[in-house]
Amino acid sequence: MANGGAAQQSTGPERVWLRQYGSGVPADIDPQAFASLAAVIDRACERYRDLPAFENFGTRLSYDDLDRLSQDFASWLQNVAGLQPGDRVAVMMPNLLQYPVTVFGILRAGLVVVNVNPLYTARELKHQLKDSGARVIVVVENCAATLAQVLADTAVEAVVTTQIGDLLPFPRGALVNFVVKRLRRQVPPWRLPGSLPFRTVLARGRAEPYHRVPLGHDDIAFLQYTGGTTGLSKGATLSHGNLVANLLQMQAWIGPKLDEGRDVVITALPLYHIFALTVNALLFAHIGARNVLITDPRDMDGFVAELARQPFTAFTGVNTLFNALLNHPRIASVDFSALKFTVGGGAAVQQAVAERWQALTGVALTEGYGLSETSPGVCFSPLDRPDWNGTIGVPLPSTWVSLRDDEGREVPVGTPGELCVKGPQVMRGYWNKPEENRAAFTADGWLRTGDIATVDADGWFRIVDRKKDMILVSGFNVYPNEIENIVALHPGVLECACIGVPDARSGEAVKVFVVRRDPALTEAALRAHCQAHLTAYKVPKAIEFRDALPKSNVGKILRKELRA
Repeated sequence: MANGGAAQQSTGPERVWLRQYGSGVPADIDPQAFASLAAVIDRACERYRDLPAFENFGTRLSYDDLDRLSQDFASWLQNVAGLQPGDRVAVMMPNLLQYPVTVFGILRAGLVVVNVNPLYTARELKHQLKDSGARVIVVVENCAATLAQVLADTAVEAVVTTQIGDLLPFPRGALVNFVVKRLRRQVPPWRLPGSLPFRTVLARGRAEPYHRVPLGHDDIAFLQYTGGTTGLSKGATLSHGNLVANLLQMQAWIGPKLDEGRDVVITALPLYHIFALTVNALLFAHIGARNVLITDPRDMDGFVAELARQPFTAFTGVNTLFNALLNHPRIASVDFSALKFTVGGGAAVQQAVAERWQALTGVALTEGYGLSETSPGVCFSPLDRPDWNGTIGVPLPSTWVSLRDDEGREVPVGTPGELCVKGPQVMRGYWNKPEENRAAFTADGWLRTGDIATVDADGWFRIVDRKKDMILVSGFNVYPNEIENIVALHPGVLECACIGVPDARSGEAVKVFVVRRDPALTEAALRAHCQAHLTAYKVPKAIEFRDALPKSNVGKILRKELRA
């Protein structure tokens, strides 16, 4: 497999972007500062033992609790389940206190985390469990019925089930479980003979000795499965070295904004998503922050109520999440006075959303760029530049970015090319996918991201669009991100998405799907708005109004479903 770690000796393009670095941000980080993620976790638990680490449903786990409970789970995996270093453990749950306990325990036992989306269908779950070879799965009861359909066709030997309220104190935990199961009926009937309750597993592990496992940068930490937008999902093989490097890269970038042991971060993105995993679960634990876990951000009333309940200093999310908050009738009840920075990732941050967020909170909505294959951070906008500029910023420390044409040649400044990456955060390759690995890397070892970007003379990178989403209108390239950004600027638009559709005259034509903020918005008015901001061949030929747009588990609008 290819390995991005060799990029420290890269002879790639000159890093002109270093001129944009803020005061105190180094050109390079020392990825050897920690031998493994287990070492990062050990340090955090020891250093911040008496501070709150994670909070959910009004209950807090201290770093001491996290240390004790994750060791109990690690001990069960080692002594009772009989797993050996390198074995895979699947985790299928939303943002709950059980998630960091489970994942930190897996890592401390020298095992590999396989994050599973709780919204997966039986087909998707079966593929991921079989492909990863997971021997154990920890599953929230809400998803147990799905697991029961496919378990016999996998290599899973032990199933640990957990209820939403398992780590909440009595009677709160019992009440939450009753509401979820009996009132909201969110737990379909299931039967998994031999499965073990999460609390039972912790108790059994507590009775056994925990063994520290020597780990290094080359040991695998996560199989992080991609969304599978072009077929079956693939497991990005992320090592301890990859994640340690990206954690330190992100710390170097946002360090001036951090206050060790005092920050409070809102985590609405699911922790099984690579963005929240690295930034929220790992980085913020590394600096002793309190992580407020939002289990169901789709419950916007409950989400806004939680935001209004306590001050917070950091917030991560995706464009659609911030847009939904901005349009909630009670968002004005939230006190943003303690907020120091907001980061948008996972999808492009739109100008209209960024400007409204800054007007509401007084804090910029800073855009970052990355992907599962890069742990995930690649580029970031400086946090001290408040104005939205449509770029993804500049590469992080110890990161090299090169824009290539289809023949692998670097393109001139200002010319669109495929964004390719080298750095210590770049995955080794896809799990058991030699053919895909050959396609994923250039001959000289750069990861192909599939994203088309431009760079200016000062090193600012701008994502034009996904290579596969580009629309060809009469021989001209049209990028959906640009169209969507213009459409979203209309005050009558709540959300939008752009795709290409077949056209007899031009080959393809631009079509936009729009959810209206203003019910009176007409097709003619929106097309006139586009004509004022776009050249003729980019103006949508078709406009379709809808009540809602299809979204992924993290809120990214799914163009592939609109195309289908």
